[in-house]
Amino acid sequence: MVTVLDTIDQKRRLRHPEKAHRPDSEVLKKPDWIRVKAPVSKGYSETRDIVRSHNLVTVCEEAGCPNIGECWDKKHATFMIMGEICTRACAFCNVATGLPTALDVHEPENVGKAVKKMGLSHVVITSVDRDDLPDGGAQHFADVIHAIRRISPGTTIEILTPDFLRKEGALEIVVTARPDVFNHNLETVPSNYLKVRPGARYFHSIRLLQRVKELDPTIFTKSGIMVGLGEERNEVLQLMDDLRSADVDFMTIGQYLQPTRKHHPVLNYVTPDEFKSYATIAKTKGFLVVASSPLTRSSHHAGEDFARLRAAREAMHANRS
Repeated sequence: MVTVLDTIDQKRRLRHPEKAHRPDSEVLKKPDWIRVKAPVSKGYSETRDIVRSHNLVTVCEEAGCPNIGECWDKKHATFMIMGEICTRACAFCNVATGLPTALDVHEPENVGKAVKKMGLSHVVITSVDRDDLPDGGAQHFADVIHAIRRISPGTTIEILTPDFLRKEGALEIVVTARPDVFNHNLETVPSNYLKVRPGARYFHSIRLLQRVKELDPTIFTKSGIMVGLGEERNEVLQLMDDLRSADVDFMTIGQYLQPTRKHHPVLNYVTPDEFKSYATIAKTKGFLVVASSPLTRSSHHAGEDFARLRAAREAMHANRS
């Protein structure tokens, strides 16, 4: 569990003011397969120092990712651009909600320098939702992509974007910047959206992923969900079909972990065997790559998974020729 309170500039403020009035929910005991080691390695400390020295934010920290110790030890980090305050208030997310600050014009350059200093062959860039911006932050995403290409040209780039809901032309700006992987997470099945992801629209997200392929078929598309939020198995299988109808290449499935007692409760822990079953079914439905396990997260092992994606596409083309 993490605290709902933050200390910033010696002032205490609510991290999730919209959740403060909610009663504390019951917390299920975590099974043995969820346990992770505390982040204490030298590599972890070095990655943290690079992030701090470049004035950057990571989703690894802001979202309380359980894999931070493993990833940072390997000098892998997912940079979260456009600040650390989100304009939405999803029931599962630990990122702070509120009025965001102005965009940092130096951020694209700083991200590019950090990528080069860390020697990353593959980087993941995500962001908070910025409904306050006319383009939802699309141009800032493009600027970050261009800066990485210029400063660290050998690095492949994966982006994990918000949905750009009601931001006409925003998606086109991002796709024109030509990331190698475009990821947008559905997060959960459609029946959960009103209580889990109320600011989003399920079929808009499906259409967003489909539109990426229409604009540039060479870009890999990716999406992920959490389980343990009360979804039915048949709903997960239907969601797989919806993603394949949008020609999505890569699907991730991981266990939802409740950040605080004010967040949506974990309703059940899915067993490792159930995750393996989901992976088998998803592969038969045509995804090039599937990552499905209790600790799977969108950017976990992203570099290795990108290599798998490229190999799977090449094998598919070879079989067709």
